[in-house]
Amino acid sequence: MDPSVIYKLLTGEEWESAEAEGVFAGSAADRADGYIHFSTAAQVAETARRHFAGVPGLTLLAVDAGALGDDLRWEPSRGGDLFPHLYADLPTSAVTWVAELPDPQDLEADGSTDGDADRDADGAEDPGDAVARAVTEALARM
Repeated sequence: MDPSVIYKLLTGEEWESAEAEGVFAGSAADRADGYIHFSTAAQVAETARRHFAGVPGLTLLAVDAGALGDDLRWEPSRGGDLFPHLYADLPTSAVTWVAELPDPQDLEADGSTDGDADRDADGAEDPGDAVARAVTEALARM
C-alpha cells in the first residue's frame, strides 16, 4: 500500500455531514484528543478491531496525506508505532476513496464470514474481528 495514503474510520452520518460541509472536524473522540486520528494501511484493521467493534454504519476513507500539509504529524501511539494525527479539519477534497462497510449483523448474514474467525460460545464471530475483516476486505478492493 502507498504510504502517502492514510485511512480514517467514521460513521456514515459523520461522512455525510462532512460532505455537506466540505470538511470533517473529527469525531467526538478526535475532538476530545485535539486532533483527528488516522491509521496507515498496516494499522487500520487493528484500529477497527479495538475502537469500532460492533459499530454499525461505518465508512472507511482513504486520504491523500500530502494534501494535509504541516498539520499532519506522525506521533507514537499504540505499541510505539507512529500514527498520523491531523491538527486541523480534514478537507473532503483530500479524500481519494470511500468505502461503506457492512453492518456487523450483515457480516454473518451475507456469508462473508471467515471460517477461521474467532467464535464465541454461540458460534458468532467476535465483533472486533468482524469489523477488522471488513476493513481488510475493503482495502483489497481499493
